Amino acid sequence: QVQLVESGGGLVQSGGSLRLSCAASGSSFSINAIGWYRQAPGKQRELVATISNRGTINYADAVKGRFTISSDNSKNTADLQMNDLKPEDTAVYYCNADVNVYSEIGPVLGAQSWGQGTQVTVSS
Repeated sequence: QVQLVESGGGLVQSGGSLRLSCAASGSSFSINAIGWYRQAPGKQRELVATISNRGTINYADAVKGRFTISSDNSKNTADLQMNDLKPEDTAVYYCNADVNVYSEIGPVLGAQSWGQGTQVTVSS
């Protein structure tokens, strides 16, 4: 089993910046891709940004040019630098990882792990 722990959410004024961090832990796993999703009140969870273990990055159109995702494969961590934040960025942000888990009974490929979520609130 893989655990994801997020940190770095908070309250910021419009135009401000925040940095989210996600750390993955567990035994005998590897990360295929890691990223961030968000869910605003009354809305579905949506992709924000992902990065693969080969460095392929995908951003939602709404955050392109403002958010930057990075990862450290050796530490199993990922960060999301969020600049020029807008009120519409207000949401609970969740870290997600696509992982392979290796155990005595065999590998589980492409399992999805989710963090608990961290609140980001942008005031106008």
